[in-house]
Amino acid sequence: MSELNATAAALLGLLHDGPKTGGQLVAVARERFGAFFSVTRSQVYRELPALADGGLVRLGKQGPRSSQQYLITAAGKKAFKTWLASEPGPDHLRSPLILRLVHANNLTAKQRTALVDSAKQAYNAELEEARNSVKNTDDNYAKAIGEFAVSRARAALKLLEAVPKD
Repeated sequence: MSELNATAAALLGLLHDGPKTGGQLVAVARERFGAFFSVTRSQVYRELPALADGGLVRLGKQGPRSSQQYLITAAGKKAFKTWLASEPGPDHLRSPLILRLVHANNLTAKQRTALVDSAKQAYNAELEEARNSVKNTDDNYAKAIGEFAVSRARAALKLLEAVPKD
């Protein structure tokens, strides 16, 4: 397999903890990566066969309802470590909220208010979750990432407060 994309690398990283099905990978990714790196079900099920074809994962036990476990191979561990040590390149922000705000002049005042109110609710929940993650970890990396999540949620809430209401 050629150079790993970020989604493939994310899956290999999660598989370092042990075998997982595609559904388990989606759930663990949501938990571990939060809002910083989204991994959708379709991305997972598109990447897993490619990783298997590349020899980076192998099939494990067949589970209930035809779920299939995947295990990382030695080649997968090596590819992940190579990816991990490589230059990350630029971060890309893909925010459906900000995209909507860019085009908010095409919404009615009522629609804009609903958009902002809904986003405030979501970011307040994210802020609370981030604060809890900081409190509940002894891992210095997880704590630093949690602090970033707190700052990100606060920044989003600040943006939403600045959005014109009319």
